[in-house]
Amino acid sequence: MASTQPPVPGEPTHKTTALLEKGTAAVQSFGPVNKIHQHLCAFHFYAHDMTRQVEAHHFCGCQNEEMRQCLIYDSPEPNARLIGLEYIVSESLFLTLPDEEKRLWHSHEYEVKSGVLFMPGVPGPVQRLDLEKVCKTYGKVCHFWQVDRGDTLPLGLPQVMMSLTRDGQIYDELARDCEKRYGMSFEKERENRAYMTGPVHGIHPLANGGGKGVKTVLREVECKPIESVPRVFV
Repeated sequence: MASTQPPVPGEPTHKTTALLEKGTAAVQSFGPVNKIHQHLCAFHFYAHDMTRQVEAHHFCGCQNEEMRQCLIYDSPEPNARLIGLEYIVSESLFLTLPDEEKRLWHSHEYEVKSGVLFMPGVPGPVQRLDLEKVCKTYGKVCHFWQVDRGDTLPLGLPQVMMSLTRDGQIYDELARDCEKRYGMSFEKERENRAYMTGPVHGIHPLANGGGKGVKTVLREVECKPIESVPRVFV
């Protein structure tokens, strides 16, 4: 559901800080952020634990016709927490990835065709023009802030996330709450998107974790000293 998390710890923003922010905003360019052109709402679950599901608000910009990148927040509100990132690529780019890499990516066909991935506030016929493309893509997501367990700061390791791939996975109350807030019906959207098709070659068997759980773990290794790096690169 939408963010109902406790406030982030720390002092409220000072007036002097707010004034400084306004001043820098007036003279600086925010090129990467200004490329954001789209707000997508969807649901992610931890790649090692499907019982932990999160409503994810993607703010995306295209790098080109085959790749887009998204900042992920826990809500669309001004005080939303930046909880992760997603990279979205075409099927042709996905197929160039090494096999061990493919397991970290998820398909979007079910998300799109079931109606649970949508653009808040955008008329259905308009958003479907782009979602026809998204239906054929793959995404790679990492969440850094585990807001679902109530963390007030981003704790622990970044975790790989996955998307829904079939009926019965999403918690009903999570879906109903989202539908109510945005005045929409996932079932109606499913009907409207029935004509859409997924990847030309079908969903790759190694995608979506290859059907298994994936978890980020920390492993201690030796750190190469600076002497091991050629001086020309120092």
